[in-house]
Amino acid sequence: MRRWVLFLAVSAVFAGSAFAEQPGSKKRRPLPPEFGRVIINNTSEKAGMAAVSFDHWYHRAKYTCRVCHVDVGFAMKPGATGIKAADNQAGFYCGACHNGKLVVDGRTVFESCGKALIGENRQACLRCHSVGKNVPPSIDFKAFTKNLPVGRLGNGVDWEKAEEAGLIKPSDFLEGVSIPRQPMTAQKDFALTAKLQGMPEIIFSHKKHTVWNGCELCHPEIFVGVKKGATKYSMVEIFDGKYCGACHVTVAFPLTDCGRCHTRPVQ
Repeated sequence: MRRWVLFLAVSAVFAGSAFAEQPGSKKRRPLPPEFGRVIINNTSEKAGMAAVSFDHWYHRAKYTCRVCHVDVGFAMKPGATGIKAADNQAGFYCGACHNGKLVVDGRTVFESCGKALIGENRQACLRCHSVGKNVPPSIDFKAFTKNLPVGRLGNGVDWEKAEEAGLIKPSDFLEGVSIPRQPMTAQKDFALTAKLQGMPEIIFSHKKHTVWNGCELCHPEIFVGVKKGATKYSMVEIFDGKYCGACHVTVAFPLTDCGRCHTRPVQ
């Protein structure tokens, strides 16, 4: 028990360091609607626009991570994609969906960076370029998530259970962008032994991850090897945003929710 308490204490320290702006400081825990929020500012302020505020929670309810980060081609790190208005206008990146034509849940998805909108009504740009602006969201987080399973941390939503229950049905195909794929054979769950003695083992499920990621999102860029044990990593590296931390530091349930991964007690 003492070792388990010690691990939690150490984990909290590492979690703080992962989000700290400078040594000795610690950011506040983001509110549920803010968790996974990405600020995109490659060229916005240079062009006289406010930076873009992107919320993962709504998009992940509609599309799998694989559609955006494999098929559409968004990088996994904020700012690494280098999105420009001209790219969106040409149907790339945000423009792959936000083209003024795609219909989701009976609503036409608004056009991003449309030339007519930019030329005539800059107010329309505030739907995305909203950092520092008092722009009410078009979809209310509390109303959208009120009937979804509760999670302890992060968004306060258990997205895995929501998908399993059919409460959300994220699409894994984007017309004109994705290619048809054969259903994958589900692999069995397997255990990963923690390095800290007495720490519960990790039960990793390919089935749960492939629902959202497929194979391509994780292999080979995040995990080079496909054989169990081929890739070596530590919790320090994970808290630094590598390996599991590529998602579980930013968007998926946070690393401070230890019991979501370390689920099998050591006998």
